[in-house]
Amino acid sequence: MSERRILSYVLLFLSALLINPSYAGQQTLADERVVVRFDEQLLNAAREVIRIYPGISAELERELGWATAIRPEVILMKDSVSFRKTAESDLVTAFALPEKNLVVIDYARMHAYPFTLETTLKHELCHLELHHHIRDVRLPRWLNEGICQWVTGGFAEIMTDGNRSVLRDATLSDRIIGIRGLAERFPAGGRDLLLAYEESKSIIEYIEKEFGASGIRAMVNHMAEGTHPEDAVKKSLMISLDELEGRWRASLGEKTSWFSYVGDNIYEFLFLFAALMTLFGFIRMMNRRRAYKDEDDEPWEEEEEEQNSPP
Repeated sequence: MSERRILSYVLLFLSALLINPSYAGQQTLADERVVVRFDEQLLNAAREVIRIYPGISAELERELGWATAIRPEVILMKDSVSFRKTAESDLVTAFALPEKNLVVIDYARMHAYPFTLETTLKHELCHLELHHHIRDVRLPRWLNEGICQWVTGGFAEIMTDGNRSVLRDATLSDRIIGIRGLAERFPAGGRDLLLAYEESKSIIEYIEKEFGASGIRAMVNHMAEGTHPEDAVKKSLMISLDELEGRWRASLGEKTSWFSYVGDNIYEFLFLFAALMTLFGFIRMMNRRRAYKDEDDEPWEEEEEEQNSPP
């Protein structure tokens, strides 16, 4: 998904609002902390954003260690088709544009597990906070997405198959995307996009496990001071980015096995087993029918031989 292209769509959308405030039925609700634009059918949702925003902001301050210094604008869209055209993806349910302190949410999908308005808003506001404080260096995408999933308990802004782990599949098949491959951008879609999100989450969870939440905060604080991301990793964790990746990959191998893979895909294996047993039964039945037919034909063949034999 191209951030520049998304920005152009959103700018056109906002320009239409300025020319005609009633464009597409959009209305505005605001206080001193946040501005909400919404379809008229989403008035209650807009009020909910105003209500929950202070609590979300306070949580982010505690988790990231930064005081909130932005007044974001949140757009709630009722039409999923229009949202998907803007996001250029069927998987994305919300996105943030830090350049405009803007969050856009597909509200129609906020009732599909695990998506809730509060968790989605917190995830996107985390993006805004990271970009607001880290300005002098380019924030790696894996770190950006990983931290925003970390502060929301693993929540990602994309539709996933909760019953499968693309990260486990990639580990078993040796298809892991390297950390540097996730620094600039994520794959456009499909399983590779899901894998990029899972990897980002997994890397940050590994850092928290081995170095504590303080290690995560130290990295972003160093970057907020202008330190290059790789140097920020070394200063905060006392290891290089390559060593971090090596240790993280090793940890994946330790907790991933073919046994756990079979467990995660047990229904597929049972279905395959049932299909094979059905095929085996069919072949066995056909062989039995053929055998019975051959047995029935044998007496007639013997009688014909007797009749044709000379006296």
